Amino acid sequence: MRLIDLYRLAVKKGIEKDVRNKSEIKEVLDKARREYKKLKGADKRAFDLEKLTNPFADTRILYGSPDTDVRTVMVGVDMEGPELLLADRLNQSDRSSIDLVLAHHPEGLAWAKLNDVMALQANMLNKFGIPMDVASELLKERADEVSRSLAGSNHFRSVDIARLLDIPFMCMHTVADNHVADYLQKLFDKSKPNKLSDVIGALKRIPEYEDGLKKGAGPRILVGDPGKKAGKVFIDMTGGTEGPKRVYPRLSQAGVGTIVSMHLSEEHFKYIKGEHINVVIAGHMASDNLGMNLLLDEIERVAPLNVIACSGFIRIKR
Repeated sequence: MRLIDLYRLAVKKGIEKDVRNKSEIKEVLDKARREYKKLKGADKRAFDLEKLTNPFADTRILYGSPDTDVRTVMVGVDMEGPELLLADRLNQSDRSSIDLVLAHHPEGLAWAKLNDVMALQANMLNKFGIPMDVASELLKERADEVSRSLAGSNHFRSVDIARLLDIPFMCMHTVADNHVADYLQKLFDKSKPNKLSDVIGALKRIPEYEDGLKKGAGPRILVGDPGKKAGKVFIDMTGGTEGPKRVYPRLSQAGVGTIVSMHLSEEHFKYIKGEHINVVIAGHMASDNLGMNLLLDEIERVAPLNVIACSGFIRIKR
């Protein structure tokens, strides 16, 4: 499979699992096209043309020829300088012939523009009963906060290493997170767990979360206790990063009883404690593993890959 085909397939599958419908995705792309047409000079030359066909700013080919033939892929959750050097070392030692280093977490431009993906969280909240205008306003405030926090980062550090080593480099973030969010939301919508212990039990039966337990980072109840009623379960696992703190009272009013999330910052934890919502932390690495595995399954239905797992990733096929 060519690198460009792998990339396009990942975007396509990410769209299929997105909480937004086709018309909502089309509006995102149309908005980018309108924005591009208005630009001139340096602003137009600097515009990321991938935005015209890809609604996920955090999924990109970071370095490498689009025509690269990809057969062996080194896959990890965080793929940065050390992992790129490892890939080069393995290639030099003839122990493997790695065609692509594939990260889950974004690097380069995909990291710099992480806040752009957060808009989809408004659609996610809207489906749980929060008015779209309210959800959008709350998300804008949080997205601006994330944008400010990213501004000072050295975004292209690892991309420059890939370039100097001449190793193709790609990341697929929200396209994978959409898969885990869709998978778990359907699971809990169908099973309708009665208590928090049932939520935890369901997660522990999933291989990636069982592995997380063995590594000390598996599912756990953060707010609530095993005997409490689960109520309506909201899966909060996509859209770039954590959403706005001020959304929790709205979710409580909308009838959400339990939030299942990858992780929760201390600041968010302090804010949610008084909102009468249970919180289950599924585990960050385990959730990222599940999303990446589900997406890789889709990709490998088109073309098999030799996957070398590292940096917190384990390959589990379904």
